[in-house]
Amino acid sequence: MKKTLLILGITILSFAGNAQNNSKEEKIKQLLELSGSGKIGIQVMNQMMDSFKKSFSAVPQEFWEEAKQEMKADDITNLITPIYAKYYTETDIDQLINFYNSPIGKKMVATMPQVVQESMTMGQQWGKEIGEKVFARLKEKGYLEK
Repeated sequence: MKKTLLILGITILSFAGNAQNNSKEEKIKQLLELSGSGKIGIQVMNQMMDSFKKSFSAVPQEFWEEAKQEMKADDITNLITPIYAKYYTETDIDQLINFYNSPIGKKMVATMPQVVQESMTMGQQWGKEIGEKVFARLKEKGYLEK
């Protein structure tokens, strides 16, 4: 009888633990949806694809359209859900969900695509300027042929 109760107790605890993980995972997915993480990931991938198109101009448009169809926000969400689970407690997730449901959280989500796009543009410009400075310095110091 004790053995049966012990097995039953362990089974109940494992189901309870699994239910908590599913609940946390579902909350993380809700958070990622509210925060627009998947959409931002797709936006970044589209910008990368545009860059690839410029580098590989001989490749037909059809190829790029097919490649874009393979990119899904759910794929990104599924990849980063365990990362959120690792660093945030369920209470943290609840607080973040509350934030993203607030007026400022909604504003942040609404403006984030523009912020990301402008930030990437500035980052590229900054990287180009640094690259040019490093290249000029390498040339000046004689590490590159003039």
